[in-house]
Amino acid sequence: MGTTGIVSNVAIRGIACAVSEECICNDSYAEKYGAENVSKFIAMTGVKSRYVAAPEQTASDFAFVAAEQLFAKLGWDKHDVDGIIFVTQSPDYPLPATACVLQHRLGLGKNCLAFDINLGCSGFVYGLFVAASLCHEKSIRRILVCGGDISTRGISPDDKSMGMLFGDSGFAVALEYDPSVSPWHFLFRTDGSGFKHIIVPAGGARRPKGDKTLREFGEGVWRGDHHLFINGGEVFDFTISEVPLSIKQLMASVPWTPEQADYLVLHQANHFILKNIARMTKFPMEKVPVSMDRYGNTSVTSIPITLCDTFGGKDLEAGNRKVVMSGFGVGLSWGVLALEMDPSVCLPIAHTSDFFVDGDLEV
Repeated sequence: MGTTGIVSNVAIRGIACAVSEECICNDSYAEKYGAENVSKFIAMTGVKSRYVAAPEQTASDFAFVAAEQLFAKLGWDKHDVDGIIFVTQSPDYPLPATACVLQHRLGLGKNCLAFDINLGCSGFVYGLFVAASLCHEKSIRRILVCGGDISTRGISPDDKSMGMLFGDSGFAVALEYDPSVSPWHFLFRTDGSGFKHIIVPAGGARRPKGDKTLREFGEGVWRGDHHLFINGGEVFDFTISEVPLSIKQLMASVPWTPEQADYLVLHQANHFILKNIARMTKFPMEKVPVSMDRYGNTSVTSIPITLCDTFGGKDLEAGNRKVVMSGFGVGLSWGVLALEMDPSVCLPIAHTSDFFVDGDLEV
């Protein structure tokens, strides 16, 4: 099968990410979960440490810092930005859209479209596609794709299966109309029949209250209806059956081989999944960068944070690299992007304790 979409005339000018200043080592959970359980968890997932947001911080606080980094680097006039898209599953408020809040905080002009996309693990690829589709016809010349998640707040503190997996973060990507760049190739898939496999059952309009009482779902796994549930076996089966196939389908239509491509940048679900996807797509692991050992599963930020961790602030040879990206998970949804990009657009990961003081309001 061919690509879902080809978008031309769009260039990535910058990618930035931010995390908190609080790094938590998973070894510190030995007393809570048991040293043997922690050791097995680290061996399976690869997650050794994570950054956790301060109580006052939200995903948009990290995205704000990342976006300001980009403006400082690029020297863009903020009133020349025509749009901002925010991708998250942990918005600042049920409404309004967090993108509108960021438009105000960043000082962007009023002639600026702003909206949110409600996606997690696959959201970075989806967000780039939506933004690039708006930008490629020249009517929108500059657009920001921002996003992030504060996943740790949706995890039961008494769930050993997920209490050490997720990290908090945010990102910003600057896109600009440029007819000289090579096209981007996308592929998207959705299987909504698996929506229950990654879900927070309560807190939305369908089930606003739910049961907040912690109940046992297995040894060391206690959670309520407002906590994240992941059916690990089903998600693993979905990932290794669908994602490698889609990556190979997109690469065949570009066409690139694993030898010709420089990097395969994957959503950082866990290290075991990364190794299996690499094996099934015939990518050597040296072409599959890993960040989750130090940042955890950062949901929608996992691809950009891996790019910034790999390239940001590094002394790199000039020129574009052939990069394949794939995000997959909640929905169930997945997407693949193949493009040529200059890795020098990636900035070092910022650490911040800042938050939007005026955002904690009473009306």
